[in-house]
Amino acid sequence: MAGRPAIGEVCRPWVFDLPRTLFGSYDTETGRRLISEYMLLVSKKNWKSGTAASIMLTALTQNWRDSAEFLIVAPTIEIANNSFGPAADMVRADPEMWVESGGFLRVQPSFRTITDLRTNSTLKVIAADNETVGGKKASGIFIDELWLFGKRAGAEDMFREVTGGLASRPEGFVIYATTQSDEAPDGVFKQKLDYFRAVRDGEIKDPRSLGILYEYPRKMLDAEAWRDRSTWYITNPNLGASVDEEYIERKFVEADRAGGSSRAGFLAKHLNVEIGMGLRGNRWPGAEFWTRQADPDITLDYLLEACDVIVVGLDGGGLDDLYGVAVMGRHRDTRKWLVWLRAWCHEIVLDRRPKIVSKLRDFEKAKELIIVSDELGDITDIVALIERVMAAGLLGSVCVDPAGLGEMVEALAQIGVTLESGLLLGVPQGFALMNSIKTCERKLANGTMRHCGAALGAWCVGNLKIEPTATAIRATKQTAGDAKIDPAMAMFNCAFGMMRNPEPRGGSIYDDEAAYNEAFGRGDTPDGIAADAWSPAILADPGHPEHAKHLAAFHDWQDLQGD
Repeated sequence: MAGRPAIGEVCRPWVFDLPRTLFGSYDTETGRRLISEYMLLVSKKNWKSGTAASIMLTALTQNWRDSAEFLIVAPTIEIANNSFGPAADMVRADPEMWVESGGFLRVQPSFRTITDLRTNSTLKVIAADNETVGGKKASGIFIDELWLFGKRAGAEDMFREVTGGLASRPEGFVIYATTQSDEAPDGVFKQKLDYFRAVRDGEIKDPRSLGILYEYPRKMLDAEAWRDRSTWYITNPNLGASVDEEYIERKFVEADRAGGSSRAGFLAKHLNVEIGMGLRGNRWPGAEFWTRQADPDITLDYLLEACDVIVVGLDGGGLDDLYGVAVMGRHRDTRKWLVWLRAWCHEIVLDRRPKIVSKLRDFEKAKELIIVSDELGDITDIVALIERVMAAGLLGSVCVDPAGLGEMVEALAQIGVTLESGLLLGVPQGFALMNSIKTCERKLANGTMRHCGAALGAWCVGNLKIEPTATAIRATKQTAGDAKIDPAMAMFNCAFGMMRNPEPRGGSIYDDEAAYNEAFGRGDTPDGIAADAWSPAILADPGHPEHAKHLAAFHDWQDLQGD
């Protein structure tokens, strides 16, 4: 800047909070840093790269370990240069430090390296991948723009490699710095953000980790407090210094008028508002109500216990796509529609859709997505799921997109689910699905439809785009290829079947003891389970004091029969 002012002369006091804590938590007697992991979440133009440069340069000059390494790790060369440039200029501006004027720091621009000649220690700024960080034994690491690493497959392994040296350096530290993502958080970014939020909120006790997260509280987000410019300081601690308030206001008006992805991008980058389902201009209207109707108690077991009929919806593509499954039950007392979502995919998807690999792995960890290597593994699992609903006497129908069923038709026929039996329904697609789509959004809005709250479902619902036609609407993807919507489309298929007011074929097995005994062979005693270990009447009464006991015995018998 003109006149070369010091940091404290042109920045707000917040810039000293992180270094004050980082260097103040070092125990000089034991040589151990008591707070060793940090996350800085702050909006664009709040001098994040300059903060990285100045903190890491300070760490280099205060270091006592010979041949120590300090790293600034960036996802691209351009972002790496954003930190190296300020660090190099700081050295050149100080004759006591720059070796050219008799100091002790050598700047090597071609290697993006600054060397402290007193200890032969280095500060390197690198554009990272597994090869460039392999074998590093850094004492301090600053990872810039974490949100971009969240889009990379294998980023978690790369971080494990680059931070591995801290195991033998008790004075070491790692700082993750980032703005919000321009898409819904995923991968290693989501993992770190969720962890530091949990530490901040007291859900996880970890005194060695500190999140400095400049974001709106939940209540203010729900009230859209970000529309009030007087609140913008919350995510812009350098407002009025490196952040020009008039510029931000002008860009906000421009993005808000454009709506959709333009508004979402502005809010994410300048106000740290996490992108979710309700920010797209052409979104499915039901997305606005999706989150509030989530109920994690809705499991497949719960549907089998609480519903009087169940409809299964299927929607799948080729091997490079997801196979979406929705199980929709009608609660026997409230008549609400309850939805449980899952998906399967072949491992080939991980090679063909690299942009969403980290997201798919997140769903796999949450057990919401099953990745199979066998080409028929997904079909086998899905048919077994449908067979389980049939065994409970609750199946109303299996509703499918007629296109591309392939082997699924043959597999379903083996368990009696066919067009001839009336259990298999082909659901018209495109604009013909409009009634199902609108019914779901109305029932979400009035609370008569609830779902299991799976992150997979939220992602797919957020990917839905509604396109008007001359006389109707149709649902499609926001982005071709990578924006998967299959489980959401499976849910719409379910709605088609549920709107027909189905009844389970033959009635509920809990209502007919003879059918129950015939289906499950209750007179048998496999592997020592007593023939009278359960009662259909008690199974049908969740309020009975022995309901849980009888249900457990029933499930044990089911598992043995399956084996």
